[in-house]
Amino acid sequence: MDLFITITLFTFMVLTALAVVRMRSLFAVVMLSGIFSLLSALLFMTMDAVDVAFTEAAVGAGITTVLMLGTMALTSRHERPTARSPLIPLFVVVVTGSALIYGTMDMPNFGDPAAPAQTHVGADYIERTPDDIDLPNMVTAVLASYRGYDTLGEVAVVFTAGIGVLLLISGLRRRRRDDEDEEGSA
Repeated sequence: MDLFITITLFTFMVLTALAVVRMRSLFAVVMLSGIFSLLSALLFMTMDAVDVAFTEAAVGAGITTVLMLGTMALTSRHERPTARSPLIPLFVVVVTGSALIYGTMDMPNFGDPAAPAQTHVGADYIERTPDDIDLPNMVTAVLASYRGYDTLGEVAVVFTAGIGVLLLISGLRRRRRDDEDEEGSA
């Protein structure tokens, strides 16, 4: 049953990605990107990575969609046609995807009990968490304590990216207001 759910989610993700590539309406692209993130979150749920699923749902489907809609409200709703050939971007995507797939060839299979994550650090966390941290949830203990600096760094990156996007949006709004003032005075 898990394999059926995983294959179904992957199929929907591929169909959503193809629809995003074919769309010219930016509003539809933003909405489909949010759907893609929600499908990714569901896929993480099936892998028992609940914390990653929550992050993907909150950041990928929530915050990113709101920021893109805000940006679109200040710019345009439709993609401008381009005279450039799409072959070079397609080539870059194919090469990058091939490199990423090649990079995963040496990784252990999902859930492999002999994987380094299962044999070294994971077993140590499971053994030490009740005495060190005294939390019933192992994931919370790892994220908030053993990997606390890493989690703090991730929060800082997301916060900095949000501030950057808000600054860009405010700059666009100011430029649009200046343009309207110049047109009004001319």
